[in-house]
Amino acid sequence: MPNSILDPTGQPNGRDAAARELAERRRDLAGVRVGLLDNTKHNAMLFLQEVGKLLVAEHGAAEVSVVETKRNFSVPVDQEIVARYRDGCDVVVTGIGDCGSCSAAAVADGINFERGGLPAAVVLTDAFEATGRTMAGIQGDPDYAWITTAHPVAVLSPDQVRDRARELLPRVVESLTAGAAA
Repeated sequence: MPNSILDPTGQPNGRDAAARELAERRRDLAGVRVGLLDNTKHNAMLFLQEVGKLLVAEHGAAEVSVVETKRNFSVPVDQEIVARYRDGCDVVVTGIGDCGSCSAAAVADGINFERGGLPAAVVLTDAFEATGRTMAGIQGDPDYAWITTAHPVAVLSPDQVRDRARELLPRVVESLTAGAAA
C-alpha cells in the first residue's frame, strides 16, 4: 500500500458522502420494532426500558423487540451486532454516554447502526459532548447528531431516571423519525 494513510480506527480512509448519510426515517413510529442497547452504565437500562415503554404506549411502536447489554461499554458495536439488530428491529435507542470512553463508543455505535440502515437515537450527557464530537469526526461523520442530557445520569434515583426518559422522549422520537432527516 504505497502512499496510503492508515486510519487507526480500522475504517477506510476517504469515506464518501453516502457513507455519512442517516438511515432512512419513517414519518412516525407506528408499528416499528424498537431495539435497545444498554452500554452497562448505571441507570442506562432503566432509562432505555422507560423510553421503550413510552415509545410503545404513546407513539405506536409495535414492541421493544431487542434488548441487549454491551459486553464492554468502551468498544463500538461490530457488524455482527448491527446485523442482529437489523434482523430484529427497525430503530435503535442506545446510551447512556455518561463517561468519556462510553460516550465515544455510543456515538460510534449510532453511526454504525445508521450505516447498517437502522435509525439510531444516541443519548450522551453534556459533560462529554467534546468526546462525542471527536469520535463522530474519527468515524467520518463530524455532523452526527445525538441527544444531550444533563450530567450525570448514574447518580439519579429510579424516579428521576423515569422523569429524564419522559423529558427526552420528544427528542428521541425526533431522532428516530423524519424530523431528524430534515
